[in-house]
Amino acid sequence: MRYVYLLESIDHTGQHYICLSDDLRTRLAAHNAGQSRHTSKFKPWRLVTYLAFSNPEKARAFGQYLKSGSGHAFARKRFW
Repeated sequence: MRYVYLLESIDHTGQHYICLSDDLRTRLAAHNAGQSRHTSKFKPWRLVTYLAFSNPEKARAFGQYLKSGSGHAFARKRFW
């Protein structure tokens, strides 16, 4: 499985992060341990939602969409 997941900073209101992973639990723990340079300054993080894909290409495409302008609008309306 390939996961597209959305994180929200607990201490820094308005900080969000969208990414992909094959191992969601391990990756979330790494974000909260400060092991990702993109998320370390806004830790701790909470998992808002995730979507599981059996097709890695579809997961990648959806993750890219969520990072686009219209994808941000979709995520704000549906997930945050």
